[in-house]
Amino acid sequence: MSQKKIIRSYLKLPKYRNFAIIFLILTVLYTTAVYYKLINRADKWIQDALYQKPQAISGQVIVIGIDDETIEHFGAYNTWDRSIMASALEELAADPDSKPAVVAIDTLYVGNTDPEVDERLSKAAENLGNVIVASVGVFGSGYIEDESGKLQMHGHLVYSYEEPYKELLDVTRQGHINAMYDMDGILRHALLYFDYQEPDGSTRRIYSMAHEAAKTYCNTYGIEMTEPEVDERGHFYLSYSSLPGTYNDGMSLYKLINGEIPRDYYAGKIVLIGPYAAGLQDEYFTPIDRAQKMYGVEHQANAIEAFLRGDYKKEMPDELQAVLLFIAVLVSVTIFMMVPVKAATAFLIFGMAISLGISYLLYQRGWIVHVLWMPLGILLMYMGSLVVHYLRAALEKRKVTKTFERYVAPEIVKEIMKEGMENLSLGGKTCDIAVLFVDVRGFTTMSERLTPEKVVFILNRYLTMASGCVEKTGGTLDKFVGDAMMAFWGAPLPQEDAIYNAVRCAMDIIEGAHRVSEELKEEIGEELRVGVGVNYGPAVVGNMGAEKHMDYTAIGDTVNTAARLEANAPGGTVYISRVVADALADRIKVTSLGGTIKLKGKAEGFEVLKVEELM
Repeated sequence: MSQKKIIRSYLKLPKYRNFAIIFLILTVLYTTAVYYKLINRADKWIQDALYQKPQAISGQVIVIGIDDETIEHFGAYNTWDRSIMASALEELAADPDSKPAVVAIDTLYVGNTDPEVDERLSKAAENLGNVIVASVGVFGSGYIEDESGKLQMHGHLVYSYEEPYKELLDVTRQGHINAMYDMDGILRHALLYFDYQEPDGSTRRIYSMAHEAAKTYCNTYGIEMTEPEVDERGHFYLSYSSLPGTYNDGMSLYKLINGEIPRDYYAGKIVLIGPYAAGLQDEYFTPIDRAQKMYGVEHQANAIEAFLRGDYKKEMPDELQAVLLFIAVLVSVTIFMMVPVKAATAFLIFGMAISLGISYLLYQRGWIVHVLWMPLGILLMYMGSLVVHYLRAALEKRKVTKTFERYVAPEIVKEIMKEGMENLSLGGKTCDIAVLFVDVRGFTTMSERLTPEKVVFILNRYLTMASGCVEKTGGTLDKFVGDAMMAFWGAPLPQEDAIYNAVRCAMDIIEGAHRVSEELKEEIGEELRVGVGVNYGPAVVGNMGAEKHMDYTAIGDTVNTAARLEANAPGGTVYISRVVADALADRIKVTSLGGTIKLKGKAEGFEVLKVEELM
């Protein structure tokens, strides 16, 4: 079997069924993990960074804040009576031609206090018109009875509902101001409505203040307003349009009451009045800026802007995303396993970029997907494939090394492992090598009188001994041809004492053949005698043959001369050339045969020497 064929058989890409099963299991586990929110926080963080960006606002929503300046002039907020807000509404209604289209007050007025002040506030609201005041639901968890009569745990029950006192209730519209964080403490969703069960058993749907303000504004100007799709609890994803502080034009409630705000500033617009100071504890972390809190009144402004734009996003079902994720990750890991590492890395970058790009495009078209699911899955499978590629390379290298070394010298294997299979192409390089040929004398006659089994037995004993001598002296075992063997020193790796090692191997083979012969004589009655030839000089060493069938070998006159020396050497002798003898100098004892032996293809006078002893 040729060296090239052996290497091809072991470096061929295997199917690795076990790895495929492992990756299938890992894909299932990953899909299950992300489906059950294992990476929810990181996924939400990336969603916020990708989706939530400031955008142009309509300019129809303004905020008049109950800020530090207002508190400084009117005193602590919890000491106010309702006349302060009444004064603000009276100022807004002072010029009928400059009234706001809608006024939404982000403050609760539950129960009666001073009858005179309460009446003043309700009268001011009635006179101004299109006033929306805050209400709030008190939520909790508890058991409810389902249609079959069984009790089921419910985590979104409305325990109670607080709304303005009756006089104010009758002359205004109400909208709840409930804001509920996501599990990670970020206010991403707005509660469009909740259903409240009245004491008489009837159910009333309570919409948000932002919804009622936007709807009133649209009705005033004849604008059609669409509503978002909500989940089972009435929430929808809020696409924020502005950062915290965007609506801070310095227009405070104090300035409004004091007549310092130009009336054309709020004429025909939606006016939001609410807390705008840190001490009033009405602020939230939002996805558009996770580092700075946003006041509740600004959250209302962002929700109103979303209603006016009709900018609603629908969250793609997790089940569908999980199915798509499973398919994409499985396809990715298949590609990673089939292509080289460089191509896999390029696909990784491409896949992650495409995944993020598609997520953003879907968001622009109204769909929200889990941004991290796909890129992370692709990245993890890429990393897993790198491990597999490494293990596969290690296993293949081990197979080649262990198996191929049985056919050729370890140096060839090491060189192949260092340079890689891609360098095992046709071609060679010229270098100086010491070449050895050995052959059994009388083997043809012996094989004719012995059974094939005995011939193979003798050959295996002899060739095992000879190849062992080559390996011990650091030679490259080129090939076996019947009972003949060729080896060389100085390639594929250079050697400091290649000539000496080659002659040392030749002498060891002669000695080893004598020992094997003694053993064979006792076992099967046969003797073994070998002749050896050694030469040194330039030769072309490399892969010779065809693309699909090649040998790592040496060719050239140096090789041919070594073969001729061996062919003429009697059993038990080593013939060398003069160049070998001169190179070893006083380390060898030889007997010159002069030109008495004619080598085929060599001119008259080529000197052949017999090795007597190696020092």
